[in-house]
Amino acid sequence: MDLITWNNNLRVNISKIDEQHRKLVSIVNDLNSAMGLGKGKEIMGNVLSSLIDYTKSHFATEEELMEKYVYPGYLTHKADHDALTKQVNETMKKFTEGKAIVTVEVMNFLKDWLINHIQNTDKRYAPYLNSKGVV
Repeated sequence: MDLITWNNNLRVNISKIDEQHRKLVSIVNDLNSAMGLGKGKEIMGNVLSSLIDYTKSHFATEEELMEKYVYPGYLTHKADHDALTKQVNETMKKFTEGKAIVTVEVMNFLKDWLINHIQNTDKRYAPYLNSKGVV
């Protein structure tokens, strides 16, 4: 069972961003499935790495659009991205050192952060970028 179900409430109406958000939801769901099947140690590192790499790429896409169109909330949004990146990198470091495991709490954090970030933070920049012709 998926941890996050993609729905229209998660759309920001920018096709490239929506596509990337769908991919992030899929990766989080893959991570959750691996954990649920008890395959954490076997594939968790690879899935976490994919999540980190894809998140960096996604954040770069959002930030490039915000910079290009001079979005007024850019610095606050980037700080939010930087905070999550730091936290996920710390989790990955602990995981690779054998000091941490991916738990239900970690999965709930990722789910809540992703949903809240899209529905609140990302939906703030979307109308601004839409008004600049970004769809």
